[in-house]
Amino acid sequence: MQSRELNYADAASSLSGVLVCDDHAGGARPGIVVFPDARGIGEHAIDVAKRLARQGLVVLVADLYGDGTRARDMAHAMELMMSLRSDVMRWRGRAQAALDALSREENVDHGRLAAIGYCFGGSTALELARSGAALAGVVSFHGGLSSPRPDDARNIRGKVLVCHGALDPLVPPTQVAAFEAQMSKTDVDWQLCVYGGALHAFTNPTANVEGMAYHAAADRRSWQAMLALFDEIF
Repeated sequence: MQSRELNYADAASSLSGVLVCDDHAGGARPGIVVFPDARGIGEHAIDVAKRLARQGLVVLVADLYGDGTRARDMAHAMELMMSLRSDVMRWRGRAQAALDALSREENVDHGRLAAIGYCFGGSTALELARSGAALAGVVSFHGGLSSPRPDDARNIRGKVLVCHGALDPLVPPTQVAAFEAQMSKTDVDWQLCVYGGALHAFTNPTANVEGMAYHAAADRRSWQAMLALFDEIF
């Protein structure tokens, strides 16, 4: 297993992600961008990248905020997140820069690219897809489903999987219903998996903020749903 820093940039910032791949896998392989939660690159996202790399994928954990910035606490995470969300084109550009950086890696098959994300990272993956990015698939784990430009859902080119906790207080039923209604106006191949009893951040064993908690069954089932999607698109 190889893990190294990958420096890249968008129009405004120098960015520093983490590239993970299996040294023993040969040839061009599918590439996955992992967008971490609102705190930035951390142990959870790195662990996800390593698990995906063991599946023979090349994985880039993306830098959401520049220079590998990681939030000091949840208040700082909210500040960083809201700043990026406030400008949808900058937000999408930040996500596209990660996809472009991954695509430049010589062991990545440019025709087999996907993006996944957790919490704010899930929202980011969906927003990248709404921009019309060249993605074969997108997976959001307990991510927000609203968008500053919801009609752009028609631009999505790949298959979409949304994994959502039924008891998630940060993504209420009204937001889920609006997402379903918007996606139903498109020709996109999409699916929404709802996990009973699961709160926000159900994939993260360290989640300990009110409204967030780990849910082992939802974590396991959503991971398998993602792998099934990858089997389809790759």
